[in-house]
Amino acid sequence: MKRFAIGAIVLVMFMAFLVACGGGGTKSDNASGTPTVTDNASTEEDNSASSGTDNSASGTNTAKPADSDMPSKDISGNVTVWAFTDKAFQEVAAAFMKEYPNIKVQTVIMSFDDVHNKLQTTLAAGTGAPDVAEVEQSQFPRYSTGNVLTDLSQFGANKYKDDTSEYNWTRWSSLDGKQLLGMPWDITPGVTFYRADIMDEMGLPSDPEELGDYIQDPDNFFNLAQTLAANGKYTMEWRDSLIHYYGDMYGYFDKDLNYNRNGPEYVKYLDYAKKANQLKIAPHDGYLSDKGKQRVKKGEQVSFMAGSFAARDLEANFPELKGKWRATRLPLGLNLGLGGSSFVMPAQSKNKEAAWAFILWATRSEEAWKIWTKSEYSIEPSWKSIQQLAWYKNHTNDYLGGQKDYELYDELANQIPVKRITRVDGQIWPLWVDGVLKAMDKNIDSQTALNQIQDTVMKKFSKDIEQMKKEAGIGQ
Repeated sequence: MKRFAIGAIVLVMFMAFLVACGGGGTKSDNASGTPTVTDNASTEEDNSASSGTDNSASGTNTAKPADSDMPSKDISGNVTVWAFTDKAFQEVAAAFMKEYPNIKVQTVIMSFDDVHNKLQTTLAAGTGAPDVAEVEQSQFPRYSTGNVLTDLSQFGANKYKDDTSEYNWTRWSSLDGKQLLGMPWDITPGVTFYRADIMDEMGLPSDPEELGDYIQDPDNFFNLAQTLAANGKYTMEWRDSLIHYYGDMYGYFDKDLNYNRNGPEYVKYLDYAKKANQLKIAPHDGYLSDKGKQRVKKGEQVSFMAGSFAARDLEANFPELKGKWRATRLPLGLNLGLGGSSFVMPAQSKNKEAAWAFILWATRSEEAWKIWTKSEYSIEPSWKSIQQLAWYKNHTNDYLGGQKDYELYDELANQIPVKRITRVDGQIWPLWVDGVLKAMDKNIDSQTALNQIQDTVMKKFSKDIEQMKKEAGIGQ
């Protein structure tokens, strides 16, 4: 389902992985694979319930509500929205129209691919685009140049910048950082999920905080992995994960669009990946594949790294293991985002004021977040003002043994380093994976392998990189 393999198969799997990570991508396709148009005006939904356990009865919320400065309810107009997060999106649209009775929202639910491909086609054609579209982060660079999206800062969006992390704001901005082209919405930090009961049986740390601290040290991490391997158990899914996760912390390019994936730290993490491969601590297969599910049920796949969404996947696929799984930090100093989506407003929109009202309410209102967080898509807020609300902050997860999971996810999400996401990332990916796997399988010196990958990338994409620098005003 999600991670790294070879060649074209790898690329397809990687894109599927990115889709699954955030913004409702795990359930993006409707049954027929064709667009579903919903007029939400008459939909009756109870949107008042919050997600999970609310322990806030005796608590005090001091956070400023995110929806304290919503647009005027006198705004009117019709707004068409394209989305791939089906049921939850329709619920949010219906709740919005109760708050804004003069705005009619028509949601058009499509598959993940259809939303992004049709959006690109209509933007290029100059006609036919919706007023609002849900866009996943890996697809966003397709629309981030050419002035085809509305700069949301013209509506005053910049006043919310300090309410989210620099990482989350930057990834939805233009390359030069001057325009906000997508409204920050959700965030998906990387997490280590593990069987606490089995760790305890093996004499290994089993408390989330204790284990999280323990596996930051390379000797401790590989000692744990070897202990589990000696008992027929796997620590990771994919043998090359460690170098890929480190690379994904910082992207392919730095702030000046210089190629980023080389140097001493990359050598170190490629060496870690080689060691993981030699120790056979990963089956190189996903935990939700047919074989993967059997490994989980037999207690053989006892930990793995994934986006925070995987807690819902575990519960849905392995209900009998309730209370045995926990979540903690990624090992070895890794901390990265593993997906996420945004709402964009095409420049073609003729209903921008109403479209902005919908975008702002859907991404920042407390009522909308009570819908997003209880949905099957594991959508989690990137806004600190929502993260601080008592009903959210005090949430506990019974499947994870009563752990305060959202608190962990938010702590990690707000520390993710800033990175650039560019339109050539997806094309570089197979070259990167191929070079990494060759280094692992042929035991090529890590620095030599990284140099070879860089040479290949620069030969193939130097013109694209120069064009992006020109668009961003770098070196002009």
